[in-house]
Amino acid sequence: MNMDTELLADRFQKHRDHLRAVAYRMLGSVTEAEDAVQEAWLRLGRTDTDEIRNLGGWLTTVVGRVCLDMLRSRSARREQPMDETFVPDPVIRPLSSIDPEQEVLEADSVGLALLIVLETLEPAERLTFVLHDMFAVPFDDIAPIVERSSAATRQLASRARRRVQGASPSADRDLGRQRQVLDAFLAASRGGDFEALVALLHPDVVLRVDSGALVRGAAASKVVRGAKTVAEQALTFRQFADMARLALVNGTVGMVTAPEGRPISVMAVTVADGRITEMYILADPERLDRLDLPVEDD
Repeated sequence: MNMDTELLADRFQKHRDHLRAVAYRMLGSVTEAEDAVQEAWLRLGRTDTDEIRNLGGWLTTVVGRVCLDMLRSRSARREQPMDETFVPDPVIRPLSSIDPEQEVLEADSVGLALLIVLETLEPAERLTFVLHDMFAVPFDDIAPIVERSSAATRQLASRARRRVQGASPSADRDLGRQRQVLDAFLAASRGGDFEALVALLHPDVVLRVDSGALVRGAAASKVVRGAKTVAEQALTFRQFADMARLALVNGTVGMVTAPEGRPISVMAVTVADGRITEMYILADPERLDRLDLPVEDD
């Protein structure tokens, strides 16, 4: 490696946010994404940088290779299909921190719903879809990573695209309308208003709760379907509603519940036509402890 280490570190740092965004979409895990980016830095340190013409492109493909290996290892360890209660790591920011127009452009504004769909793809499909469809990496650059021809790589992306489009719920992207629905949901929960809760929920709403493997009882991981059943769940935990605060969760309005400043759950929702169609709650204590969760009064 001929480039000065300090200069190389500075150049790498300029690409870090982009690389983290790629890795997060690939892995659905904040901590694993950081690990993948760090591994890319280590590999760069072992490479002759005089041979690298496009550092950003080189780093992107390296992160892609690292993530593909991690996904394959994850698939090999997983004896059963992905648990339908799984909720990816959320990315949280205070609701007041982002201009709504700018939020669409934020690197980490990939919704939890899409990340859950990506979890159902085969590792090579996921890599191809993420790199090409989300980051415009040419198929010729992706093909060597997945060890396929460019034509076969294009087919991988096409297959992944069909699965994503078929499984992704329609959603209202307007943050103002999302907030109106979440404000009303919180008010109904705090007031114990069952009928108001049901009215805010789509009849076929799906609630996905990921509490981790150790939590048992009423708070355990579960999938709940139907407006009345989901409303009953909301009322079961209404004592926590006063502690919930709105926040940006992966670029959409969600909420963080944090009694005495310690987060016990993060919720994201999909809103369409003024009603909640999907709800995603991460309540796994171990994973919440590893996340950077700003809490702000709304």
